[in-house]
Amino acid sequence: MTKTLLLAAGALIAVPAALVPAGAAAREEAAPAMSAADSAATKAMFQTIVNTPTVIGRGKVPEMANYLASEFRKAGFAEADVRVLPYDTTNADGTQKDKTAALMVRWPAAGKATKAPLMLLGHMDVVEAKREDSTTDPFVLTERDGYYYGRGTIDMKDGITGVSRALIQLKAAGFKPQRDIVVFFTGDEETNGIGAEKGAREWRTLMGNPELGLNADGGGIGVTPDDKPVAAALQTAEKTFAGYTFTVTNRGGHSSKPRKDNAIYELAHALERLEAYRFTPMQNETTRAYFAVRAQSADPALAEAIRRWLKDPNDAAAADAIEADESETGLTRTRCVATRLFAGHADNALPQLARAMVNCRIFPGVDPNDTLAELQRIAGPGVKVTRNDPYVASLASPLRPDVTAAFTKAVRTLHPGMPITPEMSTGASDARPFRTTGMPIYGANGAWVRVPVDLRAHGKDERLPVAALDDTVKHWMILVREMAGK
Repeated sequence: MTKTLLLAAGALIAVPAALVPAGAAAREEAAPAMSAADSAATKAMFQTIVNTPTVIGRGKVPEMANYLASEFRKAGFAEADVRVLPYDTTNADGTQKDKTAALMVRWPAAGKATKAPLMLLGHMDVVEAKREDSTTDPFVLTERDGYYYGRGTIDMKDGITGVSRALIQLKAAGFKPQRDIVVFFTGDEETNGIGAEKGAREWRTLMGNPELGLNADGGGIGVTPDDKPVAAALQTAEKTFAGYTFTVTNRGGHSSKPRKDNAIYELAHALERLEAYRFTPMQNETTRAYFAVRAQSADPALAEAIRRWLKDPNDAAAADAIEADESETGLTRTRCVATRLFAGHADNALPQLARAMVNCRIFPGVDPNDTLAELQRIAGPGVKVTRNDPYVASLASPLRPDVTAAFTKAVRTLHPGMPITPEMSTGASDARPFRTTGMPIYGANGAWVRVPVDLRAHGKDERLPVAALDDTVKHWMILVREMAGK
């Protein structure tokens, strides 16, 4: 998942002119109506899918996909336009095969389409959660103190519900899309991402070759704990996830006779060099726009460093000062960090093998093979560095005026005056395989949360404000009308 709000709570920002076209704020209008029946149906869908434990190994994703498919069919979507696509996936270690599924729903244009299809993207799976780690059962939607608690409430069954119910309600209201709308929900984003790879390549023609996608697993809206506006984020880029292995081998020997070339020590020194190393700072359209507005709300020292770096992208000291701020870590460059260690084979023997896993989040557009070469230089000749995956570089999506205007209208219709900023996620999502093929994807979800207290994705007591659920549906209704109704 990539759902993050990069601004600290209370960091109110102005909207850069480059992001929001002139007049966008003036087009704010009344929010779509939600009848009591619509609200009840929305809660019922949310409850059904949160109560379905769609974690790897349990085989429950097809059940959720078939449930959603039935809801679309009951709403009048043609049988031939609603597809559940089964596929197999494996755990990262290759030991377990899991059956999962994707859901694809097509809403054809009314008459001759004026544009290529619009894709609405999301994932149905969630990460595991243990009952003993939470105050409520993670797989039983629980309403308490103005919140819905449960695994997936913000990552990202809120978005699945928002997109699905928005289309169902728009259809019931007689909306006539001027382009095909294609829903594509995957079943393994939290583990292997095979569904997104299939969607970006193998199933692309089934979707009618969409022009762009709006991802419910990205973006979002933040308010303070006392419900004052923080910002709405439009996710237009994400870093590339890539894994590497550092390996040192040695002939070893008896521990009573230590050698100078100890495999563990050599690996440790390489990791120390990695810890101290700073990759070259980089900027793109998204991060420049983000930092331009971040400077307006940052504390004086951070704001001064941001202004220096925006003025001179080669000012590495300014980029380092930005990177040192915990809220901005990972936004100025590629970052790599050691995450796991394996070494030795006996307590009384010198190690013959020492290995470390290194996880990198690479700046968009940078080839992971170039990062491999850089890591090898850092590690030194005694350490062999290898890649653990075949991922290619993620690409940033341009700040399109039609998308930014539609997102702005959706946000400000429900949250008048809400500041808006583009966002580059440091994590990864199903958007990456599509972006690598050249399809622009925008994280544009409309769920609002209180920051930082509600940022609990993958953690204990994941929750969503009750009022945010209906607002998410309204948000997607506006977005779809703006992007597919003209």
